[in-house]
Amino acid sequence: MPDVKKLPVTGLIALLVATLTACGGGGDVGEKTLRVGTLSDSKPNAYQENGVFTGFDNELLKAIAQKEGLKVEFVATDFSALLGQVANGTFDIGSSAIAQTDARKKTVDFSAPYNYQALGIEAKETAGITDENSLAGKRIGVVQGTVSDSWLASNAPTAQAVRFPNDAATLSALKTGAVDGAVFDQATAEDYAKNNPDAKLKVTKAITTTIPHGFAFRKGNTELIDKINDGIKKVVADGTWVKVHDQFEPTAPVPAEFKPGQ
Repeated sequence: MPDVKKLPVTGLIALLVATLTACGGGGDVGEKTLRVGTLSDSKPNAYQENGVFTGFDNELLKAIAQKEGLKVEFVATDFSALLGQVANGTFDIGSSAIAQTDARKKTVDFSAPYNYQALGIEAKETAGITDENSLAGKRIGVVQGTVSDSWLASNAPTAQAVRFPNDAATLSALKTGAVDGAVFDQATAEDYAKNNPDAKLKVTKAITTTIPHGFAFRKGNTELIDKINDGIKKVVADGTWVKVHDQFEPTAPVPAEFKPGQ
């Protein structure tokens, strides 16, 4: 590194700018490709199909990015690691139907809401599981660190929680009988029941909540958060939100605030 004492003022300024840029301290967010941490196996919200990341959350984010002139690339990870990876800068954005809980707000910042959390208890038709009261003493699969995990602990404390790193592992355990039941996002649970007829799975109870979903960001990344929030407003106003919702979650009701013109 050159001796800063011998540099003219203009040279010192140039050196400082170059150093800040190299450390990620400058530059408009629109000038770089944003890394998005997401899931590869969580239909219909965030999954990979034919090598392409898709799902309600990811397609909505693509539409938001297009309206804001942002470039995004999606990278698969496990949900249990996602928020930590957003917090440490591995990813610029987290996209995977992330419920905005108070505990998570200590780790990351969130966008404005773009959907709401709903859960589904799922089991084989012969398992004798109907609702939270029937989970006592049973092995119930959940993805570690999700709202499903915390909901099970609060609402069925005598159930034996079996924690997995992702949806695929949880579903596999449910299909093979390694667990008696599972708790997923409602739309995910319905998709699994529909697309695994041989397993004879059934969503025995749907649980609606008022917990909003949001895209996750490193704390203090206000420039990017503001752009994404502006994009959310635009995709709601022009009907894109409803179009994407109807593609991936056609049976779920559309909250009034996400209807065009609201």
